[in-house]
Amino acid sequence: MNDETIDIDALLERERARAPATRPALVILWSREEDDRAGECAPLPRPGERAVLGRGEGPGRLAFVRQRPGGSEPRPPLAAPSLSREQLVVDGARVARAGKGALRVNGREVEAADLRPGDLVEVSDRLLLLCVERPAVWAGEGGAHAWGAPDAHGLVGESPAAWALRERVAFVARRAEHVLVRGPSGTGKELVARALHRGSPRGRRALVARNAATIPPTLVDAELFGNVKDYPNPGMIDRPGLIGEASGSTLFLDEFAELPPELQAHLLRVLDGGEYHRLGEARARTADLRLVAATNRPEAALKHDVLARLKLRVEVPGLDARPEDVPLLGRHLLAGIAASDAALAPRLFPDGDPSRPPRWTPALVGALARRAWTTHVRELEALLWEALQRGRDGPLDAWDELLAPAPPAAGGVDPESLTREQVQACLDRHGGRQEPAWRELGLSSRFVLARLVKRWGLEVRGRGRGD
Repeated sequence: MNDETIDIDALLERERARAPATRPALVILWSREEDDRAGECAPLPRPGERAVLGRGEGPGRLAFVRQRPGGSEPRPPLAAPSLSREQLVVDGARVARAGKGALRVNGREVEAADLRPGDLVEVSDRLLLLCVERPAVWAGEGGAHAWGAPDAHGLVGESPAAWALRERVAFVARRAEHVLVRGPSGTGKELVARALHRGSPRGRRALVARNAATIPPTLVDAELFGNVKDYPNPGMIDRPGLIGEASGSTLFLDEFAELPPELQAHLLRVLDGGEYHRLGEARARTADLRLVAATNRPEAALKHDVLARLKLRVEVPGLDARPEDVPLLGRHLLAGIAASDAALAPRLFPDGDPSRPPRWTPALVGALARRAWTTHVRELEALLWEALQRGRDGPLDAWDELLAPAPPAAGGVDPESLTREQVQACLDRHGGRQEPAWRELGLSSRFVLARLVKRWGLEVRGRGRGD
């Protein structure tokens, strides 16, 4: 083994040592009487240690906090009058009923159950919690926006995935290199692109944005580079094109992978040094711009030499990677509906006040938190509208089709078409993190990747439970 290999192994070991330790925790999704506590979490005790979830103060009780990078804000004990002082007894990840009212885990009434991340815990229509994995210590800076509210860029969420995205955006925004923003449809890639622009030195200039899928193939050069007056046809006005318009600013091209590879190649010289030609003009021009390209397709859908010039990457997580944020996002979306239609505000919020948590049932909140998402935030908003239309005067509620078990995810790359080497190389590129790796590979879910990892005994360096 040579010195270089030893150094690499030592570096990987240091990275693993720096990875935050995680432990199971319960996050409040909904509370009938303390409706401002959504998103607060309480770490579960270690196996063999006993803790109590219930009303009021006392020794050995689960302590809820508002957890953010850089520290956690302790919260008062639960005070809902309908809760027993000893409602649940928790030993490690095992939860047992102790007080009055039914205990349901994933909708099934039980006396006791062993919890796993993703499990829903409901206390008799009084309290709804989600079991998650959380780091005990969370490095970084937490930001100044109100708990659960949109940050300065409009991003909503208090989960580790949401804060990791904010940290990535803050880092990438300050750099000059071109960027690829990737993530499932409906996750907010344009919101991230605008955040990257506003946080950059170019942020004082207007962002130039275009959906690349709407550019006709025969007009790509004209749209991107512009043309001189009367070219190619008499009467054509002088146009700077998207490249010229974005000089000194940021060009955001959404659905970038929908451009055929041969058309993506037209941007190579611009990406290298800013050089381009307007149609009908002999002399070269130079644009000082930064490209932010977004796509929901695998990286392999981009031309390899174009991809190589998009040196910075931002992965936008789907709602399946941060289910504890669904109630916060839902509240934000319903507040937008109420602001645009004042007649609906009293139906959606107590006293029509959108600063209050929404009027919705734990059945609806739980069904949304455990949903297998396709178009994520767009789908969430559509489901909230559906709940609004189905109901009359009461709280927004779930319906039979929403409560039915989700069918297996369809589509994606056939895992049998991938080689062991391809999967390992993708994992290595992402430092062993499976969440971005399965998306880049084009698989239908992270569980498909986990099966390949197990089958081939792949090395998952720096793997965390949050992947």
